[in-house]
Amino acid sequence: MAEDLLEKGAILQRDKKTYAIAPHIPGGIITDFNLLRRVADVAEKYGVKAIKLTSAQRFALVGLKPEDLDPVWQELGMAPGAAIGLCVRSIKICPGTTFCRIAQQDAVGVGLHLDDKYHGMPLPFKFKIGVSGCPNNCSESVIKDLGLVGAAKGWRVLAGGFASGLKPRLADLIATDLTDVEVISLAERVLDWYKQADKKKRLGRIIDEIGLATFKAELGLPAA
Repeated sequence: MAEDLLEKGAILQRDKKTYAIAPHIPGGIITDFNLLRRVADVAEKYGVKAIKLTSAQRFALVGLKPEDLDPVWQELGMAPGAAIGLCVRSIKICPGTTFCRIAQQDAVGVGLHLDDKYHGMPLPFKFKIGVSGCPNNCSESVIKDLGLVGAAKGWRVLAGGFASGLKPRLADLIATDLTDVEVISLAERVLDWYKQADKKKRLGRIIDEIGLATFKAELGLPAA
């Protein structure tokens, strides 16, 4: 039963009777406005208690009865967002050069590529990615396991950040001035390395254990 609920993206609520679900909305970008109408119609039809806007750029439909989960997903026609579980949870994306006048890199293009490739990918522990198109860092890349920040000369890449728990950690800078192709390649190497490390802890904790220099060396990055 628990695995079935996990596959449905169902999160038990405080009342221990109802569930919340968070449909996946890549980058939080909606261009089909009928989707908004459909979400509202489904929420009203099944007596949802609230629709919560999440920090992962999704809608959470809160207060669903367990017997309504299947018909709700069917009528929404959407995939569950990876809001729980040991996997790539969310890829937070700022408007980038697609929409924002001050952006310096294509956060939407790179972010959606990473989302399509990695969202929900199983890992030893939860893993979050932030893609910000400029140093204003609107996607909070410095507190993500993998953070991309656009600059005039290319992408800056950070690793090991997280905001959860009693001891949050800022990410370490591991590369600068990368092209879109280079940053996507480095993201793949980081995720492959983390998966092979197979330690049930956040990436930042592993970096603290082995040292930043060792981590960079194992990724094939220069020490400086």
